[in-house]
Amino acid sequence: MGKAARYEARRPIVDLRTRGVPTRFNRGVLTRSACARRAKSAPLHTLPTAMKFPRRYLLQLAMTAVAVAIGLGSAWAQGYPARPVTLIVPFAPGGASDVIARIVGEYLSRSLAQQFVIENVAGAGGTTGTTRTMRANPDGYTIQLGQMGTHAAAVALYPNLAYRPDSDFEPIGMIAGLPIVLTARKDFPPNDLREFTLYLKANVGTVNVAHAGVGSITHVTCLLLHSLIGVQPTFVPFNGAAPAMNALLGGQVDYICNAIPDAVSHIAGGTAKGYAITTAERSPAIPGVPTSKEAGLPAFDASAWNGLFAPKGTPKPVIDRLADALAKALDDENVRNRLVELGCEIPAKSKRGPQALAALVTSEIARWTPIIKAASIKVD
Repeated sequence: MGKAARYEARRPIVDLRTRGVPTRFNRGVLTRSACARRAKSAPLHTLPTAMKFPRRYLLQLAMTAVAVAIGLGSAWAQGYPARPVTLIVPFAPGGASDVIARIVGEYLSRSLAQQFVIENVAGAGGTTGTTRTMRANPDGYTIQLGQMGTHAAAVALYPNLAYRPDSDFEPIGMIAGLPIVLTARKDFPPNDLREFTLYLKANVGTVNVAHAGVGSITHVTCLLLHSLIGVQPTFVPFNGAAPAMNALLGGQVDYICNAIPDAVSHIAGGTAKGYAITTAERSPAIPGVPTSKEAGLPAFDASAWNGLFAPKGTPKPVIDRLADALAKALDDENVRNRLVELGCEIPAKSKRGPQALAALVTSEIARWTPIIKAASIKVD
């Protein structure tokens, strides 16, 4: 055998019966001559095949990868927040949403050791700021105070709404329930809700009602009131609850269906009238105002609410950290006292957290959609 032939016989080969896997194994290299001898005596099923990993090894590898991912997420959340957090309020400064956001934001800044910076993004009944939140980077550094108007009523009011309240956000938790107070300028003629109803029916063409933007709490709850009374007075829109209330105090509008924090100080101080509050019992903040049931209109039952939301895709460890901090804020004596003084209702522990807020959004969309559609109001 010549030199070239001897080399060819000793060169490692690819055995066609092993589907292209080189015949290199722990016991050395099979040369062509050795392979030829073994092939004559060994059955096909005993020849080497492609390397296979034990199933147990693959499972352990997968479990390790999951554990590492969870560990990294948990470690990242423990370091959150590492810089200031933007808390978007989709209304003008001074209204109930803004005041509540600042009370809660102050506590979160202390407890999480980073500033929660309030950014007021008013417009389109709160949907402008809500859309900005939806489009923000889902890293936990942009969150929003949403409410019944932005995360329920807007679905029926805006056919081209840029977001879905029940699917484009990560709920963090409910902050407070907000009873609605039917509030009028101090010199408005009616003295109680019965007289108010009669006056409205007799003067529907001349009275006007303020609201904080189409789809806002002040707008939607007055739609409910008007549907119960059977009237359609003139709406006067404002860019937030605070400007709307200022217009009422100045006598430019006749009445408003306002969240209690915006009305309590004015009613208590005698600069505005309160006809009814939408609670089962009178509010300690304004005990002189009867409930809607006491006043003769029990169907006027519309409690608003505020909650915190983050963009869809925000990591769950971050949502959990924020939800825990919010729950602690609602148990803090100072925070509770400030909210209660405004007439807010602190949610029970069973109504806090992401799941409870998600369920609330779903139920509120179902509740307000038929009321708004019946009013035949849509906004492009």
